[in-house]
Amino acid sequence: MVSEDAFAAVALPHLDAALNLARWLTGSAADAEDVVQEAMVRALTYFSSFRGGSSRAWILQIVRNTAYGALKARHGERLAGHTSFDEAGGIEDLPDLADGPEKSLMLADDLSRIDGLIERLPVELRETLVLRELEELSYREIAHVTAAPIGTVMSRLWRARKMLVRAAAEGEAR
Repeated sequence: MVSEDAFAAVALPHLDAALNLARWLTGSAADAEDVVQEAMVRALTYFSSFRGGSSRAWILQIVRNTAYGALKARHGERLAGHTSFDEAGGIEDLPDLADGPEKSLMLADDLSRIDGLIERLPVELRETLVLRELEELSYREIAHVTAAPIGTVMSRLWRARKMLVRAAAEGEAR
């Protein structure tokens, strides 16, 4: 019998990371919630096979696989369409007005621009960048989550960063 307390201790601290990864992969906050719910059911089902190590990487691997399965089930729908900050929604997306409305507006504009640049990355580069830069996973953990060699993870991260810099520079030149 699986202890619900043990599962909660392993899974619950990583719910925000799971939702973040799912949103980036599905392109929708609502779909992300469905994916994470399904992933948590799967994680609970297979919790007895968890042998320690990085619980964050284990949970995110399940979320990733669940997201890809859900997208494939929807007839190969394109991964992560364009998602606006409004669709992702949530109080955490509201700008902090402590610095004044002008600075808050500039910050919101910058975040929206970065969000758009990341969305345009190919999915394997986007997921690697999100796992490293937003979720702060190690290369080894990313390799575990994506089932890719560490060298591939490093290469994908380098390419993603290079593409972001190029896209940002092109956007400024316009």
